[in-house]
Amino acid sequence: MKRKKTILLIALLLLTSGIFYYTTFFSYQPSEELSSFPIPKKAELIEVNRHAGVYSWASASEENGIPFGYEVVLKFNGWEEQAREGASVIYSKEDTQINVISQTELLTVRKMK
Repeated sequence: MKRKKTILLIALLLLTSGIFYYTTFFSYQPSEELSSFPIPKKAELIEVNRHAGVYSWASASEENGIPFGYEVVLKFNGWEEQAREGASVIYSKEDTQINVISQTELLTVRKMK
């Protein structure tokens, strides 16, 4: 009986891990314009200029910042948080810096000079 519970627990853990991995890592795509910085697939581009993109994204929040899963994807892809001031966070990778501003249902991603 104890062995069945252990096997069931391991199976549940593997299933949960698999779902987390799938929903996290397949929910973002690299942006060529922003040096392969991951952008949420569900984010809708509403404004673009030479250095920035503004996205409508329901998961963006000014109070809570970006979701934990997005932070995991950024870290996994080599982006390190350099500075944080309010809703603005600067990430860097090699010689590239990206400024992410998370507001309520609005995400601004800007390549720094």
